[in-house]
This record gives sequence, structure tokens and C-alpha cells, in this order.
Amino acid sequence: MAKDGYPAWSFWQHVRGWWALRDGPNVKLINFSELKADLEGSIRAIADFLSIVPSVDFTKITEHCSFDYMRQHGAEIVPNGGASFFGGAKSFINKGTNGRWRDVLSADEVAEYEAKALAELGPECAAWLAGKG
Repeated sequence: MAKDGYPAWSFWQHVRGWWALRDGPNVKLINFSELKADLEGSIRAIADFLSIVPSVDFTKITEHCSFDYMRQHGAEIVPNGGASFFGGAKSFINKGTNGRWRDVLSADEVAEYEAKALAELGPECAAWLAGKG
């Protein structure tokens, strides 16, 4: 948080940018918690958004979008086979869990993050980002 995405890009600016576009006709925001809760339903919602015919094989698509499948095939999926990530593709496709940071950070750090998210994003976007909205 102290460096806000350094050296790549600002995390908060990135989220704010997409949040500002969320109602656009060609934008569909899906939170990771939604994918974790209902992967096939999320994939179907994306297909519907893209007007993809219902004859596609959702079972195979869901399998290929699963964490286990992506982890097993990370070298084929991650750019450059994961070479730019310490530990390769397996470190990029790490655990497939959501909210794990809450068990790593102290209560004070969690409170600091939540206050920062609220200040940077506003209540609606911060709640969405936390998987509560």
C-alpha cells in the first residue's frame, strides 16, 4: 500500500478507472468472489453479455477456467510461461483463494487497508472490491 503498485501501476487508479466504466455497454465487471462462488454461472453471464450462442460447451469451458486446470497448465497460459515471475507460472497462479490476505495481515493492517480503500474508491466501489457489493 505504501508504494501503490510501484513499479508497475497504481492499484487504486486501475480500480477507479474500471469502476468509472462499469456501466458502459461493452464493459462487464465481475469480482473474483463471484467467480469463486459460481464459476459456471459467471461464465454463462459473460457468454450472455457477449451474445455467445448457448450451444457452446460450458462444461469444458468451466473446467478450463478452474483453478486446478489453470495451475496444471500454467506454463501454457501465463505469459512467457511465467518466466517473469519468481517461481514461474505456479507462483503466478498461486492458491486460488479469496481474502487470504486477511489471515496474513494484522488487524491494524486490515483496518488501514479498508480505510484506504474507502478513501480511494468510495463506499460502493470499496464494497464491490471486497466482494460485498
